[in-house]
Amino acid sequence: MRGALISSSDGHESLKAELVHHRKQKQGTSDPLPDTTPLSLAASGAACQRAQSSPSSPPPPPPPLNPIPPAPPRSMAAKWAQKTVVIPAQRRGCHLITPKILREIEGDLSGFKCGLAHLFLQHTSASLTINENYDSDVQADTETFLNKIVPEGRSAPWKHTMEGPDDMPAHIKSSMFGCALTIPITDGHLNLGTWQGIWLCEHRDHASARKIVVTLNGI
Repeated sequence: MRGALISSSDGHESLKAELVHHRKQKQGTSDPLPDTTPLSLAASGAACQRAQSSPSSPPPPPPPLNPIPPAPPRSMAAKWAQKTVVIPAQRRGCHLITPKILREIEGDLSGFKCGLAHLFLQHTSASLTINENYDSDVQADTETFLNKIVPEGRSAPWKHTMEGPDDMPAHIKSSMFGCALTIPITDGHLNLGTWQGIWLCEHRDHASARKIVVTLNGI
């Protein structure tokens, strides 16, 4: 009952305030209505207004466009080595030269854990290839095959014979096998198969010494 009375009294006071306000409006002396905004809401709005009016903190600097990666460990840095190996003059035919190449480059080769060995022959009348390293009959049979498919002599249709009948045939055979090889390096060794060997194929009857540039690259 007491609560009901309080509510009735509050309603009466509110009605009275409205009547007074209405009367003042007619008289031209109206006062603004009292601010009934809750304190918590007013405080929140003031804080928001202060945040908007205060200067904002500067944005963080952008990351570098090209960040520099950390340097690899010294043992993993890529390295190079190069040496020219001279093969003495050989008779016409195919010759296994793996032992000669290894003797010339073993000092540099041992420093590579993983990489590639590139062999480049600086001539146009000889060639390099990889083939059988055990039975020398394979070398002889390969020479027989080359001589059969690339004819020589007066009946041959070649024009470039200024250095003899074997001149142009030597160039053709050189192009067939090529002048370069690439062999993987693993733990300081050329990673050749069990029966693989490096051949120098000499295509001239009266050859001179041949030069092979060996380039090693890896880690």
